[in-house]
Amino acid sequence: MKEEKGKDNKSIDYETNNLISSNYDDHKSLKSQENTASKPINQLTNGLLGWYSVSSSEELKEGKLNFFTIYNEPLVLYRDRENIVRCVKDICPHRGASFLGGEVINGQLVCPYHGARFSSQGSCTNLDRITCQHIIDSNYDNYAKSIKLLQYPCVEKEGYIYIYYTGTPQSNIEDFEIKSSLNSLLPDSYGFPSSEYEYEEVYVDFKADWARIIENHLDILHVFWMHGNTIPDKNVNRNTITSFNQKIKRDNRQIESIYSYKTSSQEEFIRIKFVPPGRIFIYKGSPESTRYIQVLDHIPLGNNRARVIVRHYRKFLKNKLFTNLVLFSNLQRKTFYKIFTEDYQVLKTQTFNEQMGYIQKDNVKLLGEDKMVQYYWDWLQNALNKEKPWDIHPTNSTTNNVHNDRGMLYPPENPEMAIKNNRKILIKLLTRALFPISIILLLL
Repeated sequence: MKEEKGKDNKSIDYETNNLISSNYDDHKSLKSQENTASKPINQLTNGLLGWYSVSSSEELKEGKLNFFTIYNEPLVLYRDRENIVRCVKDICPHRGASFLGGEVINGQLVCPYHGARFSSQGSCTNLDRITCQHIIDSNYDNYAKSIKLLQYPCVEKEGYIYIYYTGTPQSNIEDFEIKSSLNSLLPDSYGFPSSEYEYEEVYVDFKADWARIIENHLDILHVFWMHGNTIPDKNVNRNTITSFNQKIKRDNRQIESIYSYKTSSQEEFIRIKFVPPGRIFIYKGSPESTRYIQVLDHIPLGNNRARVIVRHYRKFLKNKLFTNLVLFSNLQRKTFYKIFTEDYQVLKTQTFNEQMGYIQKDNVKLLGEDKMVQYYWDWLQNALNKEKPWDIHPTNSTTNNVHNDRGMLYPPENPEMAIKNNRKILIKLLTRALFPISIILLLL
């Protein structure tokens, strides 16, 4: 892979905005601030085509297949014989079948249609040489040498699996020109070494516009109103909505918004960073002192379909025996699922209103606290116009929806995992309650 060196990350501008999250009348519309908000001085270097975090390492077990889509293109992840992660287009070049229902046998991808096996040459870049022992065509050997799978560059790092997505897979990874650095996405590049933290992780699926979900996660102040009764933080609820100062920093790799209390100490409350194309960092406090960091990766699966990988890093409750005892992970997942379910109705209706053309400048008035959202939409529109990722693999009303039907695996769209998690909590609580009773009965 040929990687292009990134430009220096020079800060372009740094601006201050006074916010009162409880009183919208005190804000000025961004329409009156066009010199700062509607026409940003700079655009982010990275666009919509580039590095995406598409899975955690833990999710991709050896011998298993992980199916997903990006911008409607069907892809599959698996581990080869050397345990290296491969990302290939989900189409067998023999007869055009999907690998759905297929297998990974000794690190080889096996098509379910005729049993064709595709091997990789260890750590090299090619996925070639189809082997299918029962083929009787006398020309098979020549055929097998020339047929190859199409793939994307894939890197596994810090428990994440990243692919470099361009919309055009190649048979040889060396043919890709890597135009953006993966380092610009890594947690270590943004103020915290992930190895020093424990974390909980969930996947969430939405039938909603991918861009609207990112917008939702950039809007940190809605958390007080919508999620105040769900988040286990006594300082974040409808009754504690307070005044903030906001500073927005932009350079060529990120948009950053810093919220601080309007007190003499100017204590930092929340810091949020958007790193294109789809990663968001949220720090509870400053990066130097925070004990809690949230990382959200947004994957544009297809039209009205998106997936978010949510990872909550923490520097507390690191003893695994104790966290298991108090059901910390299960309770965290329960909170995560409820929060995203609360967001879901808003996201679906926003998606509808956008697609109907109802969300226009004349109908929607942004406020001062929405500056980061405005900057995000300016970047997005510029990237859409330049790269047109949704035009690479377009669908229409006659397109078979096989990947749509099976692709929504996680809450809130598919509540099955949330139900199972609640059941586990109940069973574990009952087990803990019955254990001392059983001891007492034995003693009697």
